[in-house]
Amino acid sequence: MRVYAIAHNTFREAVRDKVLYVLLFLAGASILGSKALGWISVGQDIKIMKDISLATIQIFGVLIAIFVGTNLVYKEIDKRTLYTIISRPIRRYEFVIGKYLGMAALLLFVTLVMAGVATAYILALGGGVTASFYWAATLIYAELLLLTAFAILMSSLTTPILGAFIVLSCFLFGHATGILTDLPGTLQESAARPILEAIYYIVPNLEHFNIRSEAANDVAVSTLYCLWTLVYGAAYSSMVLVLAMLAFEGKDV
Repeated sequence: MRVYAIAHNTFREAVRDKVLYVLLFLAGASILGSKALGWISVGQDIKIMKDISLATIQIFGVLIAIFVGTNLVYKEIDKRTLYTIISRPIRRYEFVIGKYLGMAALLLFVTLVMAGVATAYILALGGGVTASFYWAATLIYAELLLLTAFAILMSSLTTPILGAFIVLSCFLFGHATGILTDLPGTLQESAARPILEAIYYIVPNLEHFNIRSEAANDVAVSTLYCLWTLVYGAAYSSMVLVLAMLAFEGKDV
């Protein structure tokens, strides 16, 4: 019940944030404006609309996860409301879990709204939406949960600006981990190779969550692959969340 109370309060505060509605408005405008880009390619308008819609869900979801998530713990410390919370019979790890679940609920709400708007718009224009589109949206949501765990970890360790920069860097690097194994010839036999390969296996490969191309082209996606990716994301999110709990336990507040 303590975790639920914190999660509910976190969700309620985030929903009241005007910045959230600005981002949702921009996301809606991007989805509705995708038709204009579809006119460039004759006969490819629905395909482009699906791709842009999924990209919009990802980009604006990432912005919300980063800029709201990195403020979750820091804001409580800055406003000194944290002292009131931890003075009550609540454990610090419960506070972190509650904040995470509140953000997870917010991101679920945002993802469902944007996916719903995209679906309605595509159907209204005579297109069709297959299961791969919803699998793509689901995997994007799983990716956002992983980034939220990173954001809460950074919120427990540093300032929101630095935390947002680090999480954004992790997002960009996570989608480019393939370069760590596709090394040029000069690095194949160098001492840096084992280090880069170790980084490749440690850093989560966010490209596993990217099936936008398949969804845009109505290509069937293996259910087993999607389930494996969800487990992969849940495992990484859990590990990062544990680190966030440990960081917050050791924080002098």
